[in-house]
Amino acid sequence: MVEKLPDDPVALRHLARSGRLAGPTHGLAAGYVQCNLMILPAAHGTAFGDWCAANHKACPVLAVSDAGDPHLPALGDDLDLRTDLPSYRVFKDGEVAGDVADIGDLWRDDLVAFAFGCSFSFEDALRREGVDLAFRDRGDVEALYLSSLETVPVGPFRGPVAVSMRPLRAATAVAAFGVTGTYPGVHGAPVHVGRPEMIGVEMDTPLDTIGQTRVLADELPVFWACGVTPQLAMAAARLPLAITHTSAHMLITDLRLADLAQA
Repeated sequence: MVEKLPDDPVALRHLARSGRLAGPTHGLAAGYVQCNLMILPAAHGTAFGDWCAANHKACPVLAVSDAGDPHLPALGDDLDLRTDLPSYRVFKDGEVAGDVADIGDLWRDDLVAFAFGCSFSFEDALRREGVDLAFRDRGDVEALYLSSLETVPVGPFRGPVAVSMRPLRAATAVAAFGVTGTYPGVHGAPVHVGRPEMIGVEMDTPLDTIGQTRVLADELPVFWACGVTPQLAMAAARLPLAITHTSAHMLITDLRLADLAQA
């Protein structure tokens, strides 16, 4: 029997901590904010933070840890960055070294963590505002792509903007701009809709996907800036060690999406 997952963020983090939540987090904890994660040596923290500020659309920072502290109290009291994501991706010298279930044995006193909002967070808001996510209902997923858009370089950090694509019916695609534009802390409004070639996206070659993604005849591809972008910049900087979330396996926080709404 498939275990029914709770809606409570703390309970979901506890499941991840115990190894019982190992899959993607889209659709979980509706109304709460999910976050992308980047952990890197504190010696690079200032430059990386400046790069995020210069590229806020792709990297909307919601919290930064103190060096060596695996907690982010601004996002949850009972939250441990070493154990509370379903899966982590480890990079060495900018290359993927593997995915792991926890990073307790990799944690060091000189590591600093950045958490920035994930677009998974606004999908419940889209539904509530009448934007039909038919692709989810038919079992499809969003896909990630490299674009020809470039980030603003800061120090060693530079590279292209990664984008996430959700196929939406043309009648509601425009409404998605208004709904998600209210939440700049989780990437805000789309960066493009309609013709993927205009932003250098090749639809047949996604950067990453965890399942089938189709754009039906009555749908348009809608692209948001994606939290994989900092992974590309980190890889370009060839940091000796960095740790991120595994794609689609996010940090579920106690922060409510409504608290991020801006007029």
